[in-house]
Amino acid sequence: MKILAAVTRQPRSSMSLETLELEDPRDDEILVRVVATGVCHTDIAMRDQAFPVPQPVVLGHEGAGIVERVGRAVTNVVPGDHVVMSYNSCGRCPSCIEHQATYCYDFFGRNFSGARPDGSTPLSRDGVPVHGNFFGQSSFATFALCHDRNVVKVTNDIALELLGPLACGVQTGAGAVINALKVTPGRSIAVFGTGSVGLSAIMAARVAGATTIVGVDPSDHRLALARELGATHTVNPTAENPSAAIVALTGAGVDFALEAAGRPSVIRQAVESLAPRGTCGIVGAVEAGSEMTLDILHLMTAGRTVRGIVEGDSTPAAFIPALITLFEQGRFPFDRLVSFYPFEQLSDAIRDSESGKVVKAIVRMHHS
Repeated sequence: MKILAAVTRQPRSSMSLETLELEDPRDDEILVRVVATGVCHTDIAMRDQAFPVPQPVVLGHEGAGIVERVGRAVTNVVPGDHVVMSYNSCGRCPSCIEHQATYCYDFFGRNFSGARPDGSTPLSRDGVPVHGNFFGQSSFATFALCHDRNVVKVTNDIALELLGPLACGVQTGAGAVINALKVTPGRSIAVFGTGSVGLSAIMAARVAGATTIVGVDPSDHRLALARELGATHTVNPTAENPSAAIVALTGAGVDFALEAAGRPSVIRQAVESLAPRGTCGIVGAVEAGSEMTLDILHLMTAGRTVRGIVEGDSTPAAFIPALITLFEQGRFPFDRLVSFYPFEQLSDAIRDSESGKVVKAIVRMHHS
């Protein structure tokens, strides 16, 4: 079938809207009419080949839409269902078997290779293949093929165009707090970077009952939004040393820190803000090969921990509906982060995301 898709043909360049051919769904695949897709900084990083996703490629991995057709082996959704598309996984490796699919042994192959596991791509233009299957979906398009393992059925009584970011950015921040760090009532946390991931973490920390929630960001505008969404304190690192400020504020440091800025120097600041036995989670996307330096005695002698977190340790089929329920209850207002653009203005949405003009851009597809 013919679809309209945004094709990335070279790094640091605008994506071009092109008419492509999309294959019919295979037995374990699902054809989704995309309603809207969130713009994530991972899309931008992959466009610029921070990790070498092959080009030309159709990116997009925060898609929401309506099921059009399903393969013969698909049993979890039927045509007409409203769905959110999240990350893909193999379902067979030790991590997947132990319900830790975010650490699937083939996570990179199934999300960043630009192809299905057999090396094929469902997309082409005039017979020439275009890489697809990005995060098992490639949803910067009017239609996308996803898989039975990365599709989440959602309720039909909420605006579908709003839900795509739950699949990655929002899920990553909220899940890091609730699922990975397991923040509990009365604890303290500092969130470094208040974009969509960091602000989602701040909202989740409030839901979890943290009593000291510190937002760290160089943007006073975003710090103001962080306070509105649950931060009890904010620190602008251009005005003061954030680690020293946090230790002074808390007396010994915070129980948890979350680095959502994607900068090695900020990871060190986050670790230095920890109290003894504190844990720092890393969710910010960095370029492949990036390294950081830490004071080993500071880390070791106080039992501090540093760990990576992917997709908030989330099982999307369970966590995304839970976030929707919290939103409906008024306890997780992630709609405050969102700015909408028509699909034809995807370049504007990406530019405004890169500049920080908007927190979370979503592009809406128009179907005749």
